[in-house]
Amino acid sequence: MRRPIAAMAVACAALPAAAQAPSNEVLGQRLAQSACVQCHTFGKGEPHGAGPNLFGLLGRPAAGVPGYAYTPALAKAVKGQPWDRQLLERFLTDAQGLAPGSGMVYFQDDPRRRQALIDYLASLQ
Repeated sequence: MRRPIAAMAVACAALPAAAQAPSNEVLGQRLAQSACVQCHTFGKGEPHGAGPNLFGLLGRPAAGVPGYAYTPALAKAVKGQPWDRQLLERFLTDAQGLAPGSGMVYFQDDPRRRQALIDYLASLQ
């Protein structure tokens, strides 16, 4: 009788930790709201900021959103490529390495946080 009760106690003790761990998407949204919102907007139809609106980013042509003036450096570096997870991974790891002279100054050197940010951006459809 004691074993089932002990097992339940251990299982229940683990629940709060699991419930508190945010999903990648939630962590990515928190990162975006703390680091990206200074330049970017995220809602469908919202105007561009200092950077382009990021709603629907994955799958659209890189440096190709109408109404935003991309730097020539970025336009040249990503010409003809769609934003996908791989390109976004490279860009968020080292935007200046990918497109020297682009206006993007943010980078994320933590792979887990970078993946969370990409997951959040992918959810904006």
